[in-house]
Amino acid sequence: MHNAEGIDGELDRSSKTAMYIQLREILRSHIAVKLAPGAPLPSERDLSLRFGVARMTVRQAIDALVAEGVLDRVVGLGTFVSRPKLDLQMKLTSYSEEMQRRGMVPDAKVLSFEQIGASAYLARELKVDEGTPVVRFRRLLLADKEPMSVDENYIVASRVPGFTEGPPPNSLYQVLNEKYGLVMEWGEDTIEATAASPSTARLLNVEMGSPLLKIQRHAYVSKSIVDYSVSYYRADRYKLWVPLQRPGVRTPRSYSPKRFGAL
Repeated sequence: MHNAEGIDGELDRSSKTAMYIQLREILRSHIAVKLAPGAPLPSERDLSLRFGVARMTVRQAIDALVAEGVLDRVVGLGTFVSRPKLDLQMKLTSYSEEMQRRGMVPDAKVLSFEQIGASAYLARELKVDEGTPVVRFRRLLLADKEPMSVDENYIVASRVPGFTEGPPPNSLYQVLNEKYGLVMEWGEDTIEATAASPSTARLLNVEMGSPLLKIQRHAYVSKSIVDYSVSYYRADRYKLWVPLQRPGVRTPRSYSPKRFGAL
């Protein structure tokens, strides 16, 4: 745990500014200058002793920084400097390309790459008969060695003959394009909040029940569904960014989105 004695600054007890606000700004400066994302903050007890204020005052200061997104409070573990959240824009693109564009090192751990019979649920999503052979490709996606999401892709096997006979692809959409001529033209996403199951929590290195973004995607070539996927994103590492445009109004030429997501 980081030592509170190393925090510069003192409270001005003659000031009209509330003690918790002064402490909040001292902590903000300390975090910006000396602490890396994910670093722990000293305990409320240590901060209370260091600045000579009540624990309630310390809690108010920390609560304010948590509300701003500067700090994250993890039940049972403590308070930590927030990691920057990646903007998640819905688009048909490669995870590897997105992470490289951000200057992060992408990686993936293959959890399964096999052919299975479509369950009733998968048959409904892929619009095929129950029992139809389907390729299941499940991966844990990482950036800078940190788990970011669990992705499950399902493709009707007849669209990709011999797919599972070779090694798992590094970039799924690239292989579908280059080997099978399948270029995803459009897609539909369903986005909802969910809680991490025990197995997903272990993979993503989060507490069981932690909030996740669950995104279900149907990706199409022409009018045919080629890929149905379910992705579980760490809600502490992603936020959704959805550009909006009025129907019939052209986007200004000067408009250039600077923030993209990783899918």
